[in-house]
Amino acid sequence: MIGSLVVIAILAQTAARPAASEQTPVVSPTYPTPAPQTITVRPPGEDWTVLFNGKDLSGWTNIGKEKWEIENGTLHGIAVTREYGYLQTDKSYKDFQLSLRFKCEGDGNSGVFFHVNFKPGTPQVTKGPQFEIDCTLGRHTGGVYEQTRKWIVWPSPENESVVRPGEWNDYLIKVEGNRYISRLNGVLMVDYTDPQPESEDGPIALQLHSGGQGNMRFKDIIIRDLTKRSVEQKR
Repeated sequence: MIGSLVVIAILAQTAARPAASEQTPVVSPTYPTPAPQTITVRPPGEDWTVLFNGKDLSGWTNIGKEKWEIENGTLHGIAVTREYGYLQTDKSYKDFQLSLRFKCEGDGNSGVFFHVNFKPGTPQVTKGPQFEIDCTLGRHTGGVYEQTRKWIVWPSPENESVVRPGEWNDYLIKVEGNRYISRLNGVLMVDYTDPQPESEDGPIALQLHSGGQGNMRFKDIIIRDLTKRSVEQKR
């Protein structure tokens, strides 16, 4: 009889205990359970940086005497002399992808210079090629021109009419090492590997050509800096 009572008591205690799956977890107030770590992936496009804010010329320097002003969120370059004029980025870029929109409002031509260097105190380019901008048909917009060697490469004849005179044009250019790529209004204009690059690093500059006819408008200027610099180079 006593043995039966002991067995009954043990079974009662076991039944009163909550199952392992029903037990309340214990969280230490001193060492709380860490939250699971997550890796944030940046959406495509967020690695682009705005070069022109649409309000002022922050990040740019006027080289020469030509006029650069802000109008309705656009950058307007106007020739006031018969000399060359440039608007240069304060930062240097070695490898990059640049996107902008341009509109020719006059007969003068323009260009996007890269790895550029000027004679101190003047708008005289000492080195640095350019991606051409000229809304006159057949003037090789999208091609690459250099001060010393002149034309390095220009678009195929069937693409000379891709440029839109008097309208906004979409320009996408890429420089990676000695490879130069340009797209105009979605059309591949050039993809060229330069065997003898004149320069490999430096600022970017928008041009107003000499002759007093410069009248260019730019907007939506953004850049992806692809440059891989060492710690010493960043100092």
